[in-house]
Amino acid sequence: MPVAVITGASKGLGRALAAALAERGWDLVLDARTAGVLEGAAAELSGYGARVAALPGDVTDAGHRRELVAAAVRFGGVDLVVNNASALGAEPLVRLEGLPLDGLRQALEVNVVAALGLVQEALPALRASGAGAVIGVSSDAAVEAYGTWGGYGASKAALDQLSAVLGVEEPGLRVWAVDPGDMGTDLYAAAVPDDGDARPDPGTVVPAFLRLLDERPASGRYSASALVARR
Repeated sequence: MPVAVITGASKGLGRALAAALAERGWDLVLDARTAGVLEGAAAELSGYGARVAALPGDVTDAGHRRELVAAAVRFGGVDLVVNNASALGAEPLVRLEGLPLDGLRQALEVNVVAALGLVQEALPALRASGAGAVIGVSSDAAVEAYGTWGGYGASKAALDQLSAVLGVEEPGLRVWAVDPGDMGTDLYAAAVPDDGDARPDPGTVVPAFLRLLDERPASGRYSASALVARR
């Protein structure tokens, strides 16, 4: 069975994608910071018949990243890495003039440095897979100038560039940066707590990710809305 490592998998998009993969027979290694919520998600996903390893921890910890990859290798290898865990840098979001620099550093550490670190750890197994893929969960804030989203957007833009370069350097892999669009997640609620507009459920964009895995288009940046619209 193929094996996926998914960060930020206890809720939101990470959990929804993990459920879809479990239904398809994937084995899963899941990361999140909150142990109880992650273990609950893992118990539910095990009901699909998948082997699920739930490893709570911080993706900025190199030791934790090694544990995630080691768990996947015990399942048989690494076929997919999904860098979904994200940090805003400030909650709620603020203008750049007031953005705490420590917050910006945190966004860069989680969204960029840790993401690359996990890929580096997994690269030997991804290459050995024969069908290895990496997904970096991006944002429209990476390419659009939205007030108060500067720090977060800059970190996602950096993730996009790392993904693009990795795709060139690793032609045997598929490396996709995916903009999922607006979603009703805890991260969005923390970013804009006074936004009263309902946002789509994260599960609605999962078909876009599955399409990438099914069709394996060239490495590059994709939007979930375009992928779903072309089905």
